[in-house]
Order: sequence, then structure tokens, then C-alpha cells
Amino acid sequence: MNIAELLAQSARTFDQRPAVSLGGAIFCTYGALRDRAAALAAGLRARGVPKGGRVVIYMGNRAEYIEMLFGIWAAGCVAVPVNAKLHPNEVDYVLANCGAALLFTDNAEEMAGFDKTVAVESPAYAALMDEPAPFRPAQAAPEDPAWIFYTSGTTGRPKGAVLSHRNLWAMTLSFLADICPLTEGSAALHPAPLSHAAGLFALPFVRRGAVNVIPESGGFDPDELVQLLRRFPHSSFFAAPTMLNRLTACSGLDDTAIANLDLIFCGGAPIYVEDLRRAQDLLGSRIWIGYGQGEAPCTISYLPPHMLEPDMPESWLGSVGIARSGVTVRVVDDTGTDCDPDMPGEVIVSGDVVMAGYWNNPEATASALREGWLSTGDIGSLDAQGVLTLKDRSKDVIISGGSNIYPREVEEALLRHPGVIETNVIGRTDPDWGEEVVAFVVAQDGVTAEDLDRFCLDQIARFKRPKSYRFVPALPKSSYGKILKTELRRMLAESEPPLEWTLPKAT
Repeated sequence: MNIAELLAQSARTFDQRPAVSLGGAIFCTYGALRDRAAALAAGLRARGVPKGGRVVIYMGNRAEYIEMLFGIWAAGCVAVPVNAKLHPNEVDYVLANCGAALLFTDNAEEMAGFDKTVAVESPAYAALMDEPAPFRPAQAAPEDPAWIFYTSGTTGRPKGAVLSHRNLWAMTLSFLADICPLTEGSAALHPAPLSHAAGLFALPFVRRGAVNVIPESGGFDPDELVQLLRRFPHSSFFAAPTMLNRLTACSGLDDTAIANLDLIFCGGAPIYVEDLRRAQDLLGSRIWIGYGQGEAPCTISYLPPHMLEPDMPESWLGSVGIARSGVTVRVVDDTGTDCDPDMPGEVIVSGDVVMAGYWNNPEATASALREGWLSTGDIGSLDAQGVLTLKDRSKDVIISGGSNIYPREVEEALLRHPGVIETNVIGRTDPDWGEEVVAFVVAQDGVTAEDLDRFCLDQIARFKRPKSYRFVPALPKSSYGKILKTELRRMLAESEPPLEWTLPKAT
């Protein structure tokens, strides 16, 4: 049941097919990927990483990423990929919380305080693969952890969603069942972070013997992506709505690039209807909308292009489609009773793709998993045809550029500043990023927004810090002291008084 068997099967059949490409240059074939992963697995064991040991990957997209994942799994260990944009202080929390046995990184200087750090470009990493070894993935029970995905909730503290081998198999098989056909001639482009949905997106492509293409930039650049599309026929990639919008606005996107595009799997944040229409006008029936969570990776519902034909209901255009294969979706009221069609309630999900629970957090697990159902915390409605439309998020998560930003994390960082008395953070719609962070602050005289911006850069990841600040004499509160976010949103919409300071767009 070890998910590493995906690689074993494909390397047996497609030994000489390209497995990983760095830009247009082949990094390794499937046979070489198998051998490198086998050697890495042996190296981990030789270094004393135990079966079930957690190995954190803290780096941007690199050609070595996929061999790390399969080497970790083949050794019987647990992969813990984390966002390369996180501040080292935030990574320290993940390392401690999961009890990491090893850290792979391309940021070794800043992570030097962790004594089990291995830099990807160092002799130490090369030494892990010194000895050739057969590829014999360790025995793994279906419920054994394979991937821990760190996400956050309303507490602001990251929680590790434990994804088992069963979960990853279910996700992979659901993708192969639901999404357009893949063959060994297909290509998965990876402009989105491999630490998140893109890394999971790679698994069905590995199963089919397709090539996984890592941009040389390590990230998303529309012009570079267009060049890769021209180079690789039958290309697909995961994209947040922001990325889709930037691609469709790229002047270099031509008929050749579009003809080579099989599909864009768009998820990670809501996509506006007008943005979807504009992308469809340019790209045709190549956009697949997906809805999932770290707790049910990439696999709750999907909206395939054939559901967006002119004779389909107009309301489906703003939906997230129908339940994925192997998944059951319900919308329930506060008593757990199914809501009538088109009536809003909480979205709950069951199936083999649903996480095993949160790492070392039984209270959060008990809250999220109830009688075999995952409580998503999202508010939605199902129509009579089973099409799901999301109405709102019950958690006040801000989604900017496809990345989740949790207000309390930002608030706690700001409150560490000695001049901040109170603060509360909300999201504001942004045409480029989906949402941006706005902080309302009650502060002592003399505190400036520039001070707070510099302070945040020392506390949290750059992308999480507020883009706008508003200094107010007091925060609106209910009679029992709860800060009223609805009132903050009203104040922001009315723009009185004007914002004190706004970060330039380029940063």
C-alpha cells in the first residue's frame, strides 16, 4: 500500500521515459528517478532516520523535490513539505511539532540552528545517495502516515493534517477517474509550490509515466510558462486563480502554447465568474475547477468543462461542481440534518481521501472528524442536481494568490510590537491576488505603519504581512467583548477615515 509503488510501477514500464525535467532539459528518466529514490531511502536508513520518522522539506520547487518525496516514502518515513515562503521561525514550530528527524532545505544558512539540516546542494545530500540500492519500498499499512500537511485554523496555530498512504492512493485514483486522460506522453508543469497541491498533483502523472516539469525559475512566471507550453505537448498544471488571470493576460500566450495545453486544474481559492468567463473565451474547454482542503487533498468536488456548456444552468458557472469519485458531499444545518436543495449550510465530506486526523492534536481532530465526516468549516449549498456552490468561509481565512493567510497569526505578530494595544485583521478583495490583508490597529502615539511593516518582516512570512493599515481609536466590539469583523468590513467599505498607509503593489 506504500504510495512509493506508484514510482515502482511506472519505472518498470517506462524506464527510459523522462520523469523530471528542469525547464526544457531532462533531469532524470523514470529508471534514474527510481534509482535515486532507492539510494536516498537507503541513505536515510543509514543516517538513522527511523521508519515513520518525519522528514521536513523546506525549499522552493527544484528538480530534486520529487526524488525526495519518493525516497522518503520508500524508506517508510513521512514527508512534511512546508511552504518555502514561511519565515524560519514558523518552520521551527513545524520542526518541533512534528518531531522532525531530518530537514531538507535550500535555505541552510537560516536553518543552521536545527542540527539535522541537510542542504540540497551540499556534499551531505550527495552522500545520502552514494550507495546504489534496490528499490524496495518499506511495507506500509493503509492508515500509516505518508504526508503531513500543515494548515491553520481559527486558533492561528498550524495544525498538521495527517495524510495516510490510503489518502494519497484515493486522491490519485480519483484524479485518474475524473480528470482528462493522461498517458506517458503527458506533461505536468509545476509553476505552483510543490509543498502544496502541485506536489500532490504530480502523483497521477507519475503513475502514468508522464514527465514532471520544474520551471528553471522555481516558480510562476507567465512568460516562462508560455515557453514551457510551447516545448511540451499535452501539458497540464495546477494554478490558483491569480495565476490563471496572469497567464491569460500574458501577451506572449499564442495559439501554439494554447494548442499544447490539455488542462489547467484551478483551485486553492474561489475564482470569480467573470475571470472564469474571460479565461474560457481565450483557452476554451481546458479549465477544470477543483475544490479540496489540506484535510481532503484536492479532492472534494470538481467542475469539468462539459458542465459549462451553453445549455447548462447559469448558476453552475459560479459553483465548484459535483462530488469527486470516491467522495460523498453533504450540506448540513447546525443539527447535522441535510439541508434542502439550494439552502446554505456547512459542507461535510466523507471518503478514503479524508485525512486520518491532526498530528498530536486530538482535540482538533475530534472537532473536525465527526462520525466519519470531515467538517470543512465552509458554507455552501447543493442544488437538486448535486452541484455544490460555496457561499462563504466560516473561518476567516484570507486567501491571497492561492495561499492561506490566517488573521490570528498576523494579529499575534503585530501584538508582539510594544506599541500595539489591539489589532484585528480582515481580508479585502484585490483584483490581482484575490484578497489582501488589512490590519486595524489601536496603537500608542508615535507608532507608524512603516514601523509595523518592518516588525512583521522579522516575525512572519513576507506574503502574510498586511498590505494596508488603518489606525483607529478603538475596535468595534459586541456587548461581551467580541471584536465585530462585520463592522470592520463596513468601515473598510465606507473608507472613512481613509487608510493611513498602503504598501506599494510591487512588494
